[in-house]
Amino acid sequence: MSLQSLQSDGISPDLQMKIASLQDAILSTHPTMPILLKEIHTILKNDPSNVTLLGEDEIAIIVSGLKQQTKVAITESATKKKVSLKGVSIADL
Repeated sequence: MSLQSLQSDGISPDLQMKIASLQDAILSTHPTMPILLKEIHTILKNDPSNVTLLGEDEIAIIVSGLKQQTKVAITESATKKKVSLKGVSIADL
């Protein structure tokens, strides 16, 4: 994905460049990835309107970078543990 495919209306050019650099760092596991993530965080914190302007592609790149950096998998949904009521009787209630 190139920088031009990341360009969205209203997002600052600085943020677009950081996201494009982050994507390159993710693909090459470059040591600058933590720095880029911090810079992206700072830009988003200083101008929260950018958060609502990000497209799904930009968000996916940022989440991918965070997952790779923190080594944490983000699950889509939590599964509920099934409880067996086999041994329960009226006396237990």
